[in-house]
Amino acid sequence: MGRLSTHVLDTMNGCPAAGMAVRLERLLPDGCIESLRTLTLNDDGRNPDGPLLGTDAMVAGRYRLVFAVAAYFRARGVALPEPAFLDEVPIEFGLADVNGHYHVPLLVSPWAYSTYRGS
Repeated sequence: MGRLSTHVLDTMNGCPAAGMAVRLERLLPDGCIESLRTLTLNDDGRNPDGPLLGTDAMVAGRYRLVFAVAAYFRARGVALPEPAFLDEVPIEFGLADVNGHYHVPLLVSPWAYSTYRGS
C-alpha cells in the first residue's frame, strides 16, 4: 500500500507547525509542473486528510513539496527581515516504488531546515 506523507516541526518554538501552507507538485519529464494539491497543516503539523498521495494516486516520478515557511512564522508573530531568509522551502524527491511509504518530514526555523526520508 503506497502512500506519501509529511510532518513539519517548528524547531524555533518546539512544536508542530500548525497552520503552515504546503503545496504538492509533480515534476513532469518535459519540464512542466503539475500542481496536485494545496493544504494547511493541522495542529499536529500533518495533513488533516491523511496521506498526501494514497495507493490509487501513487505514480513513479519526481515530486516537490513547497512549504510556506516565512508566512507561517510571520503569522506566529516572528519579526522577519524583508525579504525573509527562508521564504518558501522546496523539497524535491523521487518516488520509485509506488507500493512504498514515503514520508518527508521537515524540521524548520526562520533560519534553517533539515529533512530526511522518514518511516
